[in-house]
Amino acid sequence: MTLTPAAAPSTRLSPGRVSAPELADQLARGAVTVVDVREPVELLGGHIAGSRNVPLARLAREPLPEGPLVLVCHSGHRSTAAREQLLSRNPSRAVSDLEGGIEAWQQAGLPLLARARAPLPLMRQVQIAAGSLVLLGVILSQSVAPAWMALSAFVGAGLVFAGLSGFCGMARLLALMPWNRVSP
Repeated sequence: MTLTPAAAPSTRLSPGRVSAPELADQLARGAVTVVDVREPVELLGGHIAGSRNVPLARLAREPLPEGPLVLVCHSGHRSTAAREQLLSRNPSRAVSDLEGGIEAWQQAGLPLLARARAPLPLMRQVQIAAGSLVLLGVILSQSVAPAWMALSAFVGAGLVFAGLSGFCGMARLLALMPWNRVSP
């Protein structure tokens, strides 16, 4: 994303996506505020220095800083949804999102602030929990009663729904677990 020749760094950005190097340049110039839309526990594994955390579920209720915003998440999916949400409320708002999310930021070799001994990322926790439940359902259906296959079907349907809708109930549930609680 580039600024028009007559524009100063503090002017509005056009809505869209920015690359990791572009965001790093804009941050260095103080031209944008980064809003991380991941859950607080996810930030423990690594976040962009100076970013503000406003989870996607609270985005509509939280006051946001004035000026241009760049939204970030893990892979770019939630930040795109957040950008669309903000633009639907205020089409003239200068809001962009980081293409590829924190993954792209890391691949570009840019630094993250991370807490030592952070819990596993939520998506890995979802994969472990979902895989364990599917395996348990298969084992119990073979050793106890065929009806246990419904557990595997339920988990599979939940994963399909999460993929299609962008809402993962299991991730929300896991975020509430004691090992994932983040004190302010």
